[in-house]
Amino acid sequence: MKLSRYAIAAVSAALLIPLLTVGATADPAGASPAPLTIAFITSETGAAASDYAGDVGVFEARIDEQNALGGVNGHKLVPLVIDDQTSPTLISSAIQSAIAKGAIGIVSSSPVFFLGAKYAQEAGVPVTGDDSDGPEWGTQPYTNMFSADFGSLDPKYPVNMLYGKVNKLFGGTRQAVYAIGISPNSTRANSDEAQSFARVGGQTPVNDTSVPYGGVDFTATALAAKQANVNILWPNLDGASDFALAKAYKQAGIKLEAALFPDGFQYSLIGTPAWQYVQGDIFEVEYHPFQLPNAGTKQMQAILEKYDHYSKAQFPSFASAGAWLGADLMIKGLEGAGKNPTHASTIKSLRSIKSYNGNGLLPVTINYSTIFGHDPSICVWLLKAEKNGFVPVQKNPVCGQDIPGTAAAAS
Repeated sequence: MKLSRYAIAAVSAALLIPLLTVGATADPAGASPAPLTIAFITSETGAAASDYAGDVGVFEARIDEQNALGGVNGHKLVPLVIDDQTSPTLISSAIQSAIAKGAIGIVSSSPVFFLGAKYAQEAGVPVTGDDSDGPEWGTQPYTNMFSADFGSLDPKYPVNMLYGKVNKLFGGTRQAVYAIGISPNSTRANSDEAQSFARVGGQTPVNDTSVPYGGVDFTATALAAKQANVNILWPNLDGASDFALAKAYKQAGIKLEAALFPDGFQYSLIGTPAWQYVQGDIFEVEYHPFQLPNAGTKQMQAILEKYDHYSKAQFPSFASAGAWLGADLMIKGLEGAGKNPTHASTIKSLRSIKSYNGNGLLPVTINYSTIFGHDPSICVWLLKAEKNGFVPVQKNPVCGQDIPGTAAAAS
């Protein structure tokens, strides 16, 4: 399916007439079940394009594999890829376009989805995917949304100890944290990081929540961190910004105990000019890394090699793994939604899933009947950037529990 593209242009608001009939309809006797369209909204272009590169192929590979198995209850799945262009103004049109084109569900792999999420919620359309864009995944009235990673966190939920715990492993005492100004989840992460690090005796003299998406000018930023005697770095930014910040720190001569990146773990980074600036740095990985294969990674690897032309050395980025898990979770919801699924029956089916871990790709098992608004134990694998690739620091993930009585500061 990589040879054909399903990307479509956003339609004008005047054409976005609400559909009276959604999902599959009853089929005449003897007729094949109607195809089901699953929309995939991602950033193929714009500031986030490098972070989301490859997502479309991974999403389509999961759809291809399901169709090869007969689809869902006899229904062929039709992918509908929509590029939001990383645009705060176009994301609403992208979501409305998916609804207008009759999508049974939406898989989100978009950093700006939160700005248009209300349209899917008001239309009662199920949404699965990556919840790193914003807090809507765990707040009322967005019960149509199902995060395919750590649950659906409400911003008022307690801070998780994982962040400080990881920093403590590397001996840092004074950290710098950075967030993308437009992203509520990014700024929330800064608050969580500072609170959890304080619990283990650490200080956060640099807490910058004003970085533009894709920003790469960090000369003054690095000098400020040096003056603040920062010895551990945790940037909650996009990949391009992470690598530019790492370069600026090294050029400023900052001696770190560790640089920890929650984003940027991607095959395409290896051997690039940026690779030299992250040597020895640590990447936090929220899905089971292919460098530590299990049944889930082996299955995914085989499917990606078959349909997306992956090499045996290749592995998905954080965003691509989210695209896969979002598609997989939507398929699980459709499978339990009856012979002729609707938006409502699919949401009901998704909410009834009590044990989901993406065939071992996730470090935790999610119960969607109870998860809304909070999270399970949060875990990450740690991999170090070395000369020829990423090497696991340890076999098992590091996990953290919530800290009672804490909550993120309002952003």
